[in-house]
Amino acid sequence: MKTPLGATEVLDREFLEIRARLIDIAAALDRIDRAEGPVGGDPRLERIRQALQILAGATPHRAEGVQSLFSLPYQDDWRKDYGL
Repeated sequence: MKTPLGATEVLDREFLEIRARLIDIAAALDRIDRAEGPVGGDPRLERIRQALQILAGATPHRAEGVQSLFSLPYQDDWRKDYGL
């Protein structure tokens, strides 16, 4: 049976990819800031900011929190919207 990796080993393995993704996000936000026109009231940008707050927290289940933030609420009758 394989022993799970320790936190340091996971960080060693994932650090460069995490760093690259964060730089991509920072660059995208910089492009939005430099572009012409206001987006201050756009709910998508607000969700992005909320997701960054979730990521910055030290609580467990951050992936679930971000996924929930960008997901629609469950509707029992969703099938009729898709003709099923």
